[in-house]
Amino acid sequence: MLHIVLHEPEIPQNTGNIARTCAATGAKLHIIKPIPFEISDRTVKRAGLDYWHLVDITIYENLQEFYDKNPGAVIWMASTKAKQFHYDVKYNDGDYIMFGKETKGLPEDMIFGDIDHAVRIPMRKEARSLNLSNSVAVVLYEAIRQLDLQL
Repeated sequence: MLHIVLHEPEIPQNTGNIARTCAATGAKLHIIKPIPFEISDRTVKRAGLDYWHLVDITIYENLQEFYDKNPGAVIWMASTKAKQFHYDVKYNDGDYIMFGKETKGLPEDMIFGDIDHAVRIPMRKEARSLNLSNSVAVVLYEAIRQLDLQL
């Protein structure tokens, strides 16, 4: 099983789309607060459509609680500031892939504190970033491809 971690997501529709991707792939979804919406909001539920019963989701009050409850986790951090591409690393079953908030990404001290576990999706220099839910899908499906997971 792979794990998708959303660190302080801001847009309910993105979170709903990501939940739907997790439901379709069997990835566990972790959401770290604060978040400016309720998971029960209709915008989140609408984006996830009728897949919510397939989503394995855990919500954490803060980053420290996430670390405390997932000791020893191998965490890949998706960031436009990373040096290596998401397809150049080797994912293992049980890995966590963390994504930051839509407006700022992950905190730089996290990324540069463990740059060997930071990955980026290739894109033109003129493009700031991809949509969060698209980014999750790109990186998650690469990990699934590498692991040859039979969904």
